[in-house]
Amino acid sequence: RSGGRMPQRSEVEPLVVMIAPFAAHLAEEIWEIYGHSKSIFTGTNWPECNPDKARDESVELAIQINGKLRATITIQVDIDKEVVEKISRTEKNIARYLETATVKRVIYVPHRLINFVLE
Repeated sequence: RSGGRMPQRSEVEPLVVMIAPFAAHLAEEIWEIYGHSKSIFTGTNWPECNPDKARDESVELAIQINGKLRATITIQVDIDKEVVEKISRTEKNIARYLETATVKRVIYVPHRLINFVLE
């Protein structure tokens, strides 16, 4: 290679591990070139999953009136039903429906939707 630096082993090996499920033959060859005697698919060289980073901190929540989508809001995942209902009632498009009708029932599916059933 001319005009640049050679990649470090610590830079190449994580990339080789990432391509291994898709291009196993190529990953095995590169893995052997870097001096490994065992297969890339054996051992503890796979990245560890951090479940905290995989969780969403906020979600899109659908707000329905009588089963019809009227608005969507973004909320934190750890909010309880009462807070979600309060936030939903203050949404501009929802408030206009609720001010002229009586809420018969509120259906809440956590992290998915809230549905106001009107009389």
